[in-house]
Amino acid sequence: MNHSQHPRKPIPHRVLGLWLLRALGASGLMVLSSLAVGTLGYHHFAHLPWIDALYNAAMILTGMGPAAELHTDGAKLFASAYALFSGVVFVTAAGIMVSPLFMRLLHHFHLDRHAND
Repeated sequence: MNHSQHPRKPIPHRVLGLWLLRALGASGLMVLSSLAVGTLGYHHFAHLPWIDALYNAAMILTGMGPAAELHTDGAKLFASAYALFSGVVFVTAAGIMVSPLFMRLLHHFHLDRHAND
């Protein structure tokens, strides 16, 4: 095996830590933005006070379910769309957060495979 075929060494722990922080920041920004959209939507469509709108948005975003009863069709349509949106946001944010660790794990297996060459 020539030098160009040897797998590279894993990235240093410091670099992995920085990647994890960047992933945490990106997923945190995504969640906070989604929480803001939900809060605004529940305040506007369901006429909930700000604190109740925030609480309801947080409960939907985390998969716990609605906290307030919705009385208008507009509020129910918003809640339906927000619930679907929240499911995608949750899965995406989780994927972003674990991607540096998953990459590290895959690289580790790649190095093990070539250790006996």
